[in-house]
Amino acid sequence: MDSTQMTGQDLRKVSGNKVNIRKMTVTAMLSAIAFVLMFLDTAVPIMPSFIKLDLSELPALMAAFALGPVWGVIVCFIKNALHLLITQTGGIGELSNFILGASFVIPAGYIYQRKKTKKHAILGAVVGAFVMAAISFPSNLYIVYPVYYNFMPKEVIIQAYQVLAPFANLDTIGKCLLMFNVPFTFVKGMLSAIITILIYQPLRPLLKGNN
Repeated sequence: MDSTQMTGQDLRKVSGNKVNIRKMTVTAMLSAIAFVLMFLDTAVPIMPSFIKLDLSELPALMAAFALGPVWGVIVCFIKNALHLLITQTGGIGELSNFILGASFVIPAGYIYQRKKTKKHAILGAVVGAFVMAAISFPSNLYIVYPVYYNFMPKEVIIQAYQVLAPFANLDTIGKCLLMFNVPFTFVKGMLSAIITILIYQPLRPLLKGNN
């Protein structure tokens, strides 16, 4: 055999390397976009002022759809690792963001990868939003808010929620989270899902290449 000829195994190895390079490049690009989106947060009138809305899970969801759920989790990790350089929460906000983002993209990406149809993309996104909303309760109750208590007394936080719903008996953080944070997290996930589903197909060739 001519030394310049490549075997089928060699060709598959080269092809595999190209796929991995593309995946890493796309992941890096989506991570950078997610990092930028973390800065484009906005206050929500129906939530306490210290809670902001951002759509930084959107690029992670696109990675989960295009490349697989593991790559979506990697995007969540990278954007939060970068944000640690300028954190104002001692890393606890980034940890919570990673936990919620991963809980969103893993089920969404897994369901879509099982059968790559628009129906399964929608189903995966809805399931992912539900899971993220459910995880947000223990994440906030046991991880995020205990740290916030060092900067803002628990009573002050509860009062901020009570102002928004004076008719409700919001006398514990748990009740506040169930009434406001859990639904808010679900809506946040659905916003990212709707935008992703609208723009994913036009961007799919760019994200997946010729594979």
